[in-house]
Amino acid sequence: MNWRAFAAYSITGVPAAALGARTLLVLPEHLVDAALGAFFLVMIPAGHWMRARRFRIGLWQLSVAGAAIGFLTGIVLSTGPLSVPAFAAYGLLKGPFLSTEALSSLALMISKAVTFRELGALPWPAVLRGLIVGSSVMVGAFLGKAVVQRMSVRAFEHILDGLLACSGLSLLWAALM
Repeated sequence: MNWRAFAAYSITGVPAAALGARTLLVLPEHLVDAALGAFFLVMIPAGHWMRARRFRIGLWQLSVAGAAIGFLTGIVLSTGPLSVPAFAAYGLLKGPFLSTEALSSLALMISKAVTFRELGALPWPAVLRGLIVGSSVMVGAFLGKAVVQRMSVRAFEHILDGLLACSGLSLLWAALM
């Protein structure tokens, strides 16, 4: 876990997620899905380009990424694939990547849920289902960490590319349907 990266990302990401959740109520979802899907697909070759040039970002840039991704997190179901290139460019890989990204995502999702609850758009049964799903995801992250720690960096990068490709294609599919 990298606490400095978590703080830099979340300090701007949490309020931005709340703002994005408010914005969600007025945006057409299919346009957001299409834009994010295309962005995820573009990030695959961009990630290769950045890794080839050993592109790195600092804490202040991670903070800017947190604000942008936080806002988008408020608008769409999940933007986990967006945080992948940000935390990777900061230099996090494998275990530290997973734990820092997971806790940062949790902070953004809590902000989003509180905002929806305050706006009357999140009934208690949905909160309960979300807690059950969220708990399952957390258990999966802990179990997955053991597997990821044994992977090579190269294999980990290929899996992240696959995640971006699947997410991008599924968002584009959802936008078209």
